[in-house]
Amino acid sequence: MKKIGKTSVLVAAVTAAMIVGLYGPAAQTAAAQTPAASGAANFSELADRARPGVVNIRTERTVKGGGRVFRHFFGGPFGNRSPFDEFFDRGPSRDFKQRSLGSGFVFDHKGHIVTNNHVIEGADQIKVKLADGQELDAALVGRDPKTDVAIIKVSGAEGLTPLSIGDSDRLKVGTWVVAIGSPFGLEQTVTAGIVSAKGRIIGSGPYDDFIQTDASINPGNSGGPLLDLNGQVVGINTAIVAQGQGIGFAIPINLARGIIDQLIQTGRVTRGWLGVAIQDLTPDLARYYGVDEETGGVLVSEVFEGDPAARAGIRPNDIILAVDGKAVRSSRELSGLIAGLTVGQQTRVALLRNGQSETVTVTMAKQRDGGAAENGSTEQVEPLGLGLADLTAELAPKFGLETEDKGVVVTRVDEGSRAAEAGIRVGDVIKELDRRGIDTLQDWQRQVERIPSGQVMHLLVKRPRSGFLVFKMLK
Repeated sequence: MKKIGKTSVLVAAVTAAMIVGLYGPAAQTAAAQTPAASGAANFSELADRARPGVVNIRTERTVKGGGRVFRHFFGGPFGNRSPFDEFFDRGPSRDFKQRSLGSGFVFDHKGHIVTNNHVIEGADQIKVKLADGQELDAALVGRDPKTDVAIIKVSGAEGLTPLSIGDSDRLKVGTWVVAIGSPFGLEQTVTAGIVSAKGRIIGSGPYDDFIQTDASINPGNSGGPLLDLNGQVVGINTAIVAQGQGIGFAIPINLARGIIDQLIQTGRVTRGWLGVAIQDLTPDLARYYGVDEETGGVLVSEVFEGDPAARAGIRPNDIILAVDGKAVRSSRELSGLIAGLTVGQQTRVALLRNGQSETVTVTMAKQRDGGAAENGSTEQVEPLGLGLADLTAELAPKFGLETEDKGVVVTRVDEGSRAAEAGIRVGDVIKELDRRGIDTLQDWQRQVERIPSGQVMHLLVKRPRSGFLVFKMLK
């Protein structure tokens, strides 16, 4: 379970009992509005129906030289790192086996199981335990780090019970939801609460659109289902706020559904690419361009030559109002819509240009890792599992970087490579190698050649929205 910071447990039945005890008949009237009166006989019935489709996932991975263990959100499956870890990190680097826990749910009778990417990322071994006690080896089918969704598959299982998929768009704030998973290894734990908010952005990735819930979610719940009162999956439990009480987050199933289908069919995710730099409309910008604030829209600040938007005639200062009839009110919303489109798809984009409404048809291109179109800049692929390119003024906007930045930008990171194990990501800009400045690919090549094979390299990296970071990587 990703930690954004300790979740306290909210038990709906206890809360309802306390209300009845304190407030008498009035509370009994309110109690009539609990799940028993709104579709499910009670939580027990829902849990009995859903539990057979929920699984426990145990993984084992080899961490090279101490590695970076879930630093982005948390220290490990049972909480934050020990203060002694930093002391021991300074000693000789040694590989070790790390075990972690997670959850998942059965998607179909073929054995496909949905979970979080961070549950299985880098795993050498994945084991699945079904609700009836069957323990099976699982194989990775595909994963998508940008949405934190992954698919694994078991073979030879008997009596698989897929869960029914619901509609997260129809969820309303205040409605009851149920989470099932294995918090702290406690299998088949059922908790209940309400939808606290929707559309939460927590800094997890470029397509954040989380459901917030006060149903108790803890480490080990990651990848398990969030269910509505019909027992349908409306979310994938993913993250918690450790400092908060009753604050958990789930990926909306409508966001994940297309990702799941692509991963099952091809093992990878292909996203659409429009080829524009965009920004949200401030109230001042909306007034300047004559846009109704209630209507919303997204300002096109730049159009990349040769990309789909340019070919379709989209121009800088256009206001994008809708994509295929779906209104867009923020740049994040537009990015999510475009990413969900297929390559080659003919897409109608509604614009406001000089106060006049227009509609253009755009043919989607394929987005590469990092947000560049597939016909983007030439990259140099390193044996270390890195794709690198000189950071040019043309390339910088495609990775959300400043045009005045210098260095080499990471355009690709191969799965299982040394670069991936070190924690390098697409869009990182390498500024120094062992304290020597890196401005161009030639600088990089020259410095790398000086380092003996098997020696640890120290990379100073600038990461968008995170600042400067240092990574250790074995040559």
